[in-house]
Amino acid sequence: QVQLVESGGGLAQAGGSLRLSCAASGRTFSTMGWFRQAPGKEREFVSSINWSYDRIYYADSVKGRFTISRDNSKNMMWLQMNSLKPEDTAIYYCSARTSATYYAIKPSNYDYWGQGTQVTVSS
Repeated sequence: QVQLVESGGGLAQAGGSLRLSCAASGRTFSTMGWFRQAPGKEREFVSSINWSYDRIYYADSVKGRFTISRDNSKNMMWLQMNSLKPEDTAIYYCSARTSATYYAIKPSNYDYWGQGTQVTVSS
């Protein structure tokens, strides 16, 4: 069974850090990514990384603060979030697609999704 399981969400103060984890199982994935969705807002792209680690993208809103990584031998992906801001508050979703693509920043580009983990940043 293909599954993505997220962990690491929680409460942080502004300026603090959190690290989200995504454990994949059932198969490997060409591209993996993170999206987030705040109440009343559309799901938005945060970051993505390809199989060979050499194609990485960040949303402008998180560039310089967040770092995406993956370890194919463990079939895991992480999102290190530093210098957190209240506007980072959202449910964060792990996502993955099975076929190769050059650029995937839309939810429709992905085949599988985790359950989401809540990140709350206080001021």
